Amino acid sequence: MLPIALLGYGHIGKRHAAVIRSIAGASLVAICDENASVKPEEEDKDIPWFTSIEALLQSGIEFELASIATPNGLHEAHALQFLQAGKHVLIEKPMALNSAGCNRIIQATAHFNKQVFCVMQNRYAPAAQWLKGILEQKLLGSIYLLQINCFWNRDARYYTGKGWHGNKELDGGTLFTQCSHFVDSLYWLFGDIDNIQSTFGNFSHRRLIEFEDTGLIQFDLKAGGKGSFQYTTSVYDRNLESSMTIIAENGTVKIAGQYMDEVTVCHIRDYQLPELEPSVVSHHTQVYENLIITLNGKQASVTNAADGMKVVEIIERMYGRNV
Repeated sequence: MLPIALLGYGHIGKRHAAVIRSIAGASLVAICDENASVKPEEEDKDIPWFTSIEALLQSGIEFELASIATPNGLHEAHALQFLQAGKHVLIEKPMALNSAGCNRIIQATAHFNKQVFCVMQNRYAPAAQWLKGILEQKLLGSIYLLQINCFWNRDARYYTGKGWHGNKELDGGTLFTQCSHFVDSLYWLFGDIDNIQSTFGNFSHRRLIEFEDTGLIQFDLKAGGKGSFQYTTSVYDRNLESSMTIIAENGTVKIAGQYMDEVTVCHIRDYQLPELEPSVVSHHTQVYENLIITLNGKQASVTNAADGMKVVEIIERMYGRNV
């Protein structure tokens, strides 16, 4: 049984708590949220509760993994604090807000002989698993054009009363908070990119956020082909879609839906789309199941720190930062 302490009890933190309670091989032994106004939900009221990491570490409660679900800008400091205390770490996306911070985390894993995992749950979606398989089998042949869209709504309802959302130091930007899973999908499926050209704007969030709400990005796939990524959080009232379209030598594929979890086009030479398992809103369960197996030495991590760092580095280059 893997004893886990959870740091951060916001929307995503509560999802982590529910997943940890539900899976075999893990137990939630402590919750820590440094915001004193946050209180446990009914289902977590019997879990030991702390308002500082120091108090948690000094409590004597034994745990092997710290699950970090705090604001983006705090991920690095919190991960380092737990690694120095001799704990494995799971970090919600993004791993950190710059690749230098990711590198410091990776160096700490080597120094303290602990493992770091990153939450990249979209890799477990059946549509993504299927697409990964046909790409590895080279069924599509040469890739000509890749288009990724993320058209979502994040209006005043999302930002009002949530102090860190929209704050550049703690949030980082739309690519970090709303789009990092799609950048991960890009890297996981197609590898690295080059010749990046980006343009950004803030159309409907000028008084709400300190960065862009819309971006248009063009790039070359290092493995061959051209790509583009269009995103916005200015869609009226509700999310519209996320999608990935691939134009290739042997066919055309599109995965779409609100979370890019449905195969909507599959037209491949001499190929029939198999029936896929239904998708779910969140694949955090598989993230935890994989890290448990990895810590038991039975399988390599699907969501490792090197990939977490690579996603952050690609985002930095999309933003035009020197890395």
